[in-house]
Amino acid sequence: MAFVVLFSTMSFTLSMHYCGDTLVETAMFHKAEGCGMEMVKPSNEGCSIIKKNCCNDEQLVVDGQDELQLQVDKISFEQQVFIASFVYAYINLFEGLDNKLSSFEEYEPPLVIKEIFKIDETYLI
Repeated sequence: MAFVVLFSTMSFTLSMHYCGDTLVETAMFHKAEGCGMEMVKPSNEGCSIIKKNCCNDEQLVVDGQDELQLQVDKISFEQQVFIASFVYAYINLFEGLDNKLSSFEEYEPPLVIKEIFKIDETYLI
């Protein structure tokens, strides 16, 4: 439960650097450094044509929740049915076996004609 609270309230930024249509670098919590092919802005004094830069940066910002609100008093009927069936199934999952249950009570033991341990005995002199 602590992990759910931690990850639902955590915010982070994912920075991506594209060179053309190819993803070159991805960085979390700081800016992606780039591929080194960024264009230096030339002066536009005598030039009417401006070349487009092939590299671009994108940022994905994931905002977490600021406040946690627990609404226990507003549980729908479907949620109540689910909770009740879950608790019932969980309690019945750990039922024990009867202590008096024995699988060998109906069988008779074999008849002992000779003592088997006496037949297999060896004596060292």
